Amino acid sequence: MVFHAQGTPAAAGVPLIVPPLPPSSPPVFPPLAIGTVRLPSSFLLAPLAGYTDLPFRLLCREAGAALCVSEMISCHGLVFEQKKTHELLHTVPGERPFAVQLFGSDPEIMARAAAIVAALPVDLIDINMGCPVRKVVKKGCGAALLKDPQRAEAIIRAVRAQISLPVTVKIRSGWTGEHIVAPGFAAMAEAAGAAAVTVHGRTWAQGFGGRADWGVIRAVKEAVSIPVIGNGDILSRADGLAMMAATGCDGVMVGRGALGNPWLFGADDRPDSLAGRMPVIERYLGLARQFLPLAKVLFKVKNQTAKLLAGLNGATRLRQALYACASIEAMVAVLRDWQAGEEG
Repeated sequence: MVFHAQGTPAAAGVPLIVPPLPPSSPPVFPPLAIGTVRLPSSFLLAPLAGYTDLPFRLLCREAGAALCVSEMISCHGLVFEQKKTHELLHTVPGERPFAVQLFGSDPEIMARAAAIVAALPVDLIDINMGCPVRKVVKKGCGAALLKDPQRAEAIIRAVRAQISLPVTVKIRSGWTGEHIVAPGFAAMAEAAGAAAVTVHGRTWAQGFGGRADWGVIRAVKEAVSIPVIGNGDILSRADGLAMMAATGCDGVMVGRGALGNPWLFGADDRPDSLAGRMPVIERYLGLARQFLPLAKVLFKVKNQTAKLLAGLNGATRLRQALYACASIEAMVAVLRDWQAGEEG
């Protein structure tokens, strides 16, 4: 079983490794300690199914994220050795510290999965207790556990009994606006052995709509002594700092706000020209060329690249040209031609 991502041969016209981005500016977010893990900053990348693969995580780390979390990983997929599930664990030394997020509803299977992960070059294990996706909730996983705190506690205790790594828990504010449970649920998680809790300020019923309630994050911070990481409606560094000031939370986790905008982890705003964005775009494509099985996932690479073009003049036509490409080499050629025309 291979746990470190494997490169693919370089193709003509596109280097296998695009040089890393220049070091990001000194962090403006305070350092954060989660159990034995010490982070230089408290600005983190959330797990995003279908998006936080190795190339995107590395891109965000280079941009300034202090910690990145894997895509959500099924405990059953790990224990029963499903190849696609194990591929989600691919990592390289350069992204450490690294966190893996597990989901499931069976304490014993979750504990076995955690033991598998803990044997790898991983620094933290996060347990998802907030995913609102119906196919996840129908199995009693994710946000469904907000309605079953006894099972949730059993999961945390079972995982903690199997591993020495810090265990964190990611939750939502509650099931509906009438059933806000996050403060008490977080206190239970702390008592069960969690080293930190991340709170998305939306309920299950909200999904990803409406506004996140930062007041719930503040209430969780007042209910526990472990670090509290806030999540929800963070679209810039300024938003993150505002959340910390408003809630007293110890860290900020960015999810969808980082898609198309890894620049938010650094000191500078997202450039308003293709020329300004090209170093990051080419770095991402170089990482994708190195670490992903492009024959299977080129569409995902196109999707990530398209998001990096958001807001540019002519972005719609440029996206269409990229989606028509059959390779990364062709994508780079289209982007460079477009840049040359922009500068001409």
